[in-house]
Amino acid sequence: MRHLLPSLLLVALLAMLMLRGYVHSEILADHRVRPPAPTDHVPRKILEGGPVIDTRNGRETTLSVPDHRIVLTFDDGPDPEWTPKVLDVLKEHHAHGVFFVTGTMASRHPDLVRRMVDEGHEVGLHTFNHPDLSYQSASRIDWELSQNQLALAGAAGIRTSIFRPPYSSFADAMDDKSYPVTKAIGRRGYLTVVNDTDSEDWQRPGVDEIIRRATPRGGKGAVVLMHDSGGDRSQTVAALGRFLPDLRKRGYEFGTLTEALDAPSAHTEVTGVELWKGRAWVFLVGAAEHITDGLVVALAVIGVLVFIRFGLMLLLSAVHARRVRRRDFRWGLPVTEPVSVLVPAYNEAKCIEATVRSLMASDHPIEVVVIDDGSSDGTARIVEGLHLPNVRVVRQQNAGKPAALNRGMANARFDIVVMMDGDTVFEASTVRELVQPFGDHRVGAVAGNAKVGNRDSLIGAWQHIEYVMGFNLDRRMYDVLRCMPTIPGAVGAFRRCALDRVGGMSDDTLAEDTDITMALHREGWRVVYAERARAWTEAPESVQQLWSQRYRWSYGTMQAIWKHRRALVESGASGRFGRIGLPLVSLFMVLAPLLAPLIDVFLLYGLVFGPTQRTVAAWLGVLAVQAVCAAYAFHLDRERMTHLISLPLQQILYRQLMYVVLLQSWITALTGGRLRWQKLRRTGGVGTPGALPRQRAGSHDRRTVA
Repeated sequence: MRHLLPSLLLVALLAMLMLRGYVHSEILADHRVRPPAPTDHVPRKILEGGPVIDTRNGRETTLSVPDHRIVLTFDDGPDPEWTPKVLDVLKEHHAHGVFFVTGTMASRHPDLVRRMVDEGHEVGLHTFNHPDLSYQSASRIDWELSQNQLALAGAAGIRTSIFRPPYSSFADAMDDKSYPVTKAIGRRGYLTVVNDTDSEDWQRPGVDEIIRRATPRGGKGAVVLMHDSGGDRSQTVAALGRFLPDLRKRGYEFGTLTEALDAPSAHTEVTGVELWKGRAWVFLVGAAEHITDGLVVALAVIGVLVFIRFGLMLLLSAVHARRVRRRDFRWGLPVTEPVSVLVPAYNEAKCIEATVRSLMASDHPIEVVVIDDGSSDGTARIVEGLHLPNVRVVRQQNAGKPAALNRGMANARFDIVVMMDGDTVFEASTVRELVQPFGDHRVGAVAGNAKVGNRDSLIGAWQHIEYVMGFNLDRRMYDVLRCMPTIPGAVGAFRRCALDRVGGMSDDTLAEDTDITMALHREGWRVVYAERARAWTEAPESVQQLWSQRYRWSYGTMQAIWKHRRALVESGASGRFGRIGLPLVSLFMVLAPLLAPLIDVFLLYGLVFGPTQRTVAAWLGVLAVQAVCAAYAFHLDRERMTHLISLPLQQILYRQLMYVVLLQSWITALTGGRLRWQKLRRTGGVGTPGALPRQRAGSHDRRTVA
């Protein structure tokens, strides 16, 4: 189900976008218009005949409207703004007309087509996508007609036998390119209707001029061309309001084409399968319209959220850096007492020696407690074989990381405990920097600065950007807002009394670090970020391993949010976190990333079918904002900017993987699925930072090892 639903959602989304693009003439549309051609092969009686051309059953004749009869025709609709106004004027003056509708507009506004038929007007075909048919193949012409009829069947339960070609005018404008199309249309059973009086209302020449051009001379009958769509038709509506009563006073009658020709109605009722096909089509188009409109709104919301987040990150990160980097800044009295470092380890034989030896180089007094959680690869024996002072091994049967940490706390000697992963290495100053915030008695926990050690591969470089920009810049922001959501498992410190008050580490969620952090906030403790407490961790080196890790993180974060949801309605410190921290975490870490794929979906659509230049410009604009944030984050962390070269590729490939992971996490949560803890395979590729050259003041940090 977790694989099937995302696939179905993707297919459905793409299908809706394609359908919407089709009915908005963005897909399969052909906007070419052929210039006039010779008329050598057009019969003279057609060129000199009336506006109704009959080429059915081999005929080549024309028909004209009798004197003092006017057939008002309206092209390119129905339009949701102007067609109702045209219909209102016709109804007010008890006049009927002919509406040559396009399939795209009829599919999107079926209620207007039904109103036309119900009020006694005639409906004709004007193709589906409004192409110049002289450019089209026979199969495309058949498609344009059949799709146009399908839209009419779904909208009003009818089909029609009258047709007007796009870009047509008078009968004498037929040429050697357009007339063969007219003959082909006739063989399919249609009357082709052009016009002999053109109001040229599309030029918006003014109400008086529209009336003058639409008025036939000498009392003759006429097929008058107007438009109810395609732009501002206010002049057309105003002209109709004067044209109808004025010409009625002069003895003219206004009716449908078949009424004027004293012929059977052009409409035929559709029943059976064809009717249901038409209704299904109109329903699908309506669904695609509403859903994609909703997605556009969601895209706008996501855009606002993304820029709000970027703005907050830049502003509040600068505030945080300025505050903690002042020369006179102190958390309180220096913390010099020894601390306990807990290292939960499960099958960390490749990494554990580097981890423990890095702790032995610490410039702060510590004891190290390695909790072997039922390892089967000799992790405990490796640590014991090092014979290092102040390093103890506690063994237990495999019970998970939260249980291992609780076991470590029970064996810890000191009041401040530092927690780290078995694949992480500390710098000599990490522990000292990590515990200094405890000089403030209000601080219950401290988040360190986790960095990717194996960043030389492409996937490692992408995670490096994510850690520096997405995690550490976020932590600065959340620190200022006093709602830090997560203390990283790779480098964090706690007061034992704070942990005791919340019951220690919990295995209720798969993100025990997020869970414990939220619990501490609710108890009123401050959680802060120590930027100089750097730890080097081994990031996943394969897509499968990365997927497993982020899947657990995403699902665990959702579990933690749900577990602490009561904070939204509680008072005091818990309520403050619930009404500030939980909404921010939900928006920026769960909801926004879930909807963010819309940006890329619409980007892809815009590149293929939409305004390509504007689409590329918009995407480059978003990328530029991200690059500014990333560059600022790298500046704060004193990282080399060269890693940002892969940022565009990260946005194209890596981010999509994170989207799918989060979507799967949502589906797992909504379907009630359970996700087990997944152990990542380690390579032991992160070495001891002390073995690397020391960073000179003002230089970039070069302590990573791969």
